[in-house]
Order: sequence, then C-alpha cells, then structure tokens
Amino acid sequence: MRNGFAKTDARLPAYARLRDTLTARIAAGDWTPVQPIPSEAQLAREFDVSIGTVRKAVDGLVSEGLLERRQGSGTYLRAPSFNATLFRFFPMRDSDGAPLSIPQSKMILRSRAKAPAEAAEALGTGKVIKIVRLRSLSDLPVLFEEIYIPRNRFAGFEVLPDVAFGPLLYPTYFEHFGVLVKRATDEVSFGRASDAVAHQLRIRTDDPLAVIRRTAFDVEDKPVEWRIASGSADGFRYRSEIN
Repeated sequence: MRNGFAKTDARLPAYARLRDTLTARIAAGDWTPVQPIPSEAQLAREFDVSIGTVRKAVDGLVSEGLLERRQGSGTYLRAPSFNATLFRFFPMRDSDGAPLSIPQSKMILRSRAKAPAEAAEALGTGKVIKIVRLRSLSDLPVLFEEIYIPRNRFAGFEVLPDVAFGPLLYPTYFEHFGVLVKRATDEVSFGRASDAVAHQLRIRTDDPLAVIRRTAFDVEDKPVEWRIASGSADGFRYRSEIN
C-alpha cells in the first residue's frame, strides 16, 4: 500500500483511488494529528500522479472533515472535537456562570462483557469491553454513561493503567489503539431512572431522564463505540437553529 494504490476499483478516476488509499493509510495509523501528512509534491512522486490529482484527492478528504489545512504549516489529520458534545443537551456553565469546556469524569468500571442486544447490533459483535463512567460539572453528577467497545479493536483496554485516561476517551482510543473517531450519531429519548442510575445521579428512582444513545464511527465508517448516557430531564434542553 505504501508504494501504490490500495485495493480500489481500477475503474475509478485516479483522484478517487488516491483518496481511498490515503484514507486507508490514515486508518492504518500512518499519520497523526500532530505531524503534517507528506506534501502534495511528495505524494505525487510516491503515487506517480500529477499535483492536480493529489490536490483533488486531498480536497475531498478536507471536505469530508478527515484532513485540515493549516496556513503556513501543512495538511494534518483532523481529530474531531467531541469535548462537550453530549453536554449540548444539558447546562454547561459553572456556578459562577463561566462556561465549562470539559466535564470531570469518574471511571467506575472497565471489564470484558457480553454486549446487550442494542449495543451488539450497533457494533456487529457481542464480544465487548464495558465501560461505566460518571460525568460531573462542579462535582454535581450530570451524566451516567454505559459504553461498549469491540474487544477485537481494543484488546487490553480493560487493563490499561489509570494514568492512560483523561476526561475524554477518544484521545485514548487513538493514542493506544490507533482508532480515530471520525463521526458520531446521537439519538435522544426520555425514560425513567432505575435504582442504579438514580443513585449515581443523586436523583430519585423513576425520576424522568433524558437518554442519549451514541454510535461512533472510525475513518472507514466502521462502528467502534456504542454508549448510552443518562441525565436528569430537569436539566435537559434542546436548541436548533434553522436558516
């Protein structure tokens, strides 16, 4: 793959084949967000194509959000920011009114498990690692999360040292397992708090909940995470701008 196109449909135009090959290189971990990918001239020499073909392939990946151009620095792998995405549904301000960027995270459980039906269907496997987390703002519990990741992509996740984890999981996925989350879909519904969820969120059993189900995908659009996050419906909000 490094000295030619990946296995792609030979009937495709050269720029499309190169785009797919660069995507495969990214998925293989050849480049990281901290170092630029090879220049257009270098890629043109490596793949024996014109600068215009390289530019069109790279433009496509920039449009898709996989790469980003930085003025005067080069073209880089774009690591999507999911810092507070789940929290767009809940208040995101500290007690003094200042906005918070990254909530606190407490890891409760990491272990091998059999996926529940919904997670198994989303991930295409029942062999998973289960993660349970509590996320808080100013020490007030806001979200209780159950997260499932496929064992074959994250072998050893459950035995990583605690220092490997920060408030966000996606950097850990990439740094330790080469899995870059490109996009995620969220589905919001409502329910009632079970005893376990109520205890973690410091609310009453059967209190109304806002429930967010997320499926995250890698650069090849393969599902790599399914999670269900629950928060008190009292703090729920939804905002949409239509132009």
